[in-house]
Amino acid sequence: MMLIVDILLDGLFAAMAAMGFGAISDPPLRAYRSIAILAAVGHALRFVLMTVCGINIAIGSLCASLTIGFGALWLGKRIQTPITVLSIPALLPMIPGKYAYNMFFAQIMFLQNLDSMEGQQKYMEMFFFNSIVAITVIFVLAAGATLPILLFPKRTFSLTRKKQ
Repeated sequence: MMLIVDILLDGLFAAMAAMGFGAISDPPLRAYRSIAILAAVGHALRFVLMTVCGINIAIGSLCASLTIGFGALWLGKRIQTPITVLSIPALLPMIPGKYAYNMFFAQIMFLQNLDSMEGQQKYMEMFFFNSIVAITVIFVLAAGATLPILLFPKRTFSLTRKKQ
């Protein structure tokens, strides 16, 4: 029961964040519901894959971004909105901020420990670990969301066109 509450809360918070990110780019009002749904489903999927299935953050993010990308293709057709208007705000809550923050923290600490070889080694390892995770996750998020556009270019282009 507690796991279900955690999954629902994860999706709810992702939906709220995505709508906030979406508001920055001023999408049509009809797009907010789809942005929230995509973010909630994608983030909750990644949460389940990571906590229940033990999948790492990169593979979980790839599965979630593919879900968001194909979901944006389907929902975009229904509300006649471009995929990117729906998928980009939905993806933003999945940016690995903790790893990016720790990457810069390690860089600053490395520079503050130039006189200590042990400190340098510790913070250099921390920097590379967090850099690899952050860059990999951002790459798979972009790749997963872009794949539907590459697979269905005609359908992607026609989303905003009314049927004649």
